[in-house]
Amino acid sequence: MTANQRPLDGITVVSLEHAIAAPFCTRQLADLGARVIKIERPGAGDFARGYDERVRGLASHFVWTNRSKESLTLDLKHDAAGDILDTLLADADVLVQNLAPGAAARMGLSFEALHERFPRLIVCDISGYGEGGPYEKKKAYDLLIQSEGGFLSVTGGPGEDQMAKAGCSIADISAGMYAYSGILSALLLRGKTGLGSRIDVSMLESLVEWMGYPMYYAFGGAPQPPRAGAAHSTIYPYGPFPTGDGGTVMLGLQNEREWAAFCDKVLLTPELATDERFSANFKRSENRDVLRQIIVDRFAQMSAEGVIQRLEDAQIASARVNDMQGVWDHPQLKARDSWREVDSPAGKLPSLLPPARNAAFTPRMDAVPGLGQHSQGILDQLGYSAEAIDSLRVRGVI
Repeated sequence: MTANQRPLDGITVVSLEHAIAAPFCTRQLADLGARVIKIERPGAGDFARGYDERVRGLASHFVWTNRSKESLTLDLKHDAAGDILDTLLADADVLVQNLAPGAAARMGLSFEALHERFPRLIVCDISGYGEGGPYEKKKAYDLLIQSEGGFLSVTGGPGEDQMAKAGCSIADISAGMYAYSGILSALLLRGKTGLGSRIDVSMLESLVEWMGYPMYYAFGGAPQPPRAGAAHSTIYPYGPFPTGDGGTVMLGLQNEREWAAFCDKVLLTPELATDERFSANFKRSENRDVLRQIIVDRFAQMSAEGVIQRLEDAQIASARVNDMQGVWDHPQLKARDSWREVDSPAGKLPSLLPPARNAAFTPRMDAVPGLGQHSQGILDQLGYSAEAIDSLRVRGVI
């Protein structure tokens, strides 16, 4: 193995992407060394560039999902764009797209059409609901998929008006992760067959896969887990508890041994462990209001640090409830040297190392691209002259 040879060095990905699901997928491919050519609309680009200006004028979503890519502006509706895209795909390994339903096929970019010309090309189509079925052409955004996929029905407070969405784009993220792993498996398959294949990823199926526990809990028409806020719906005590200094401690008990230790070493009330109301998890869950008051009353006499120390001594799992600044400053992330700096149009920015660390190579962590930053260089590589590139720019093709 050569020095710092990455798993996807030499792999080229062309992506017709916007928002989160596809960009998150391709950024992770870039982390592993792939060359990712991100095709964007001239003048506007990926609309996620305009979501906000929180990162020194750049959008938070865009900075997160687009490092290490090359930005090529290309108006796919222009006749001249087809030749450029064909030339790119002739040497590409993967095409990723999350355009509006049916848009890629109308442009001749379906797997069937491309496979005849580029038999080794892997095509990954990401959509809200997948190909076929009554929802195929239905618009899909993250919140809407959280709703259709049942996530909202089990997330939030107990009242019907207290359902809550995830604070991050969980449906997009799940689809991006399955697209990422699907592409890796398709590359392995191509190594055996010599042929590309098609990956059809839907946000709905991706999120429903993650809903497996509450779905099976409600199997056969049984009642589903109730919404329990930040607590666990079926395990107790498990969740946030206030302390006397105004803090909040998150804790979780998983078994009867931990419950006994919690009563003895944290609450200093060992007899509570055998109280008939709380002698099994299902009983503690059924009587959670009474048990919560007992815990809150005891914790009211202590500071958050004091509670955490008792939990540590009792080997009970616990956590602080961090805000975003607390995460930026997290001592564990600092101790593990988890942060790097990447360049961007706004200067150097901190960026988290990919979570799956491999000691054999260093992940690629290059700049977040400006809109169309690499158009000239990419077209140079494709053999376009300076005059031809200028003509494309004047005609609005790039």
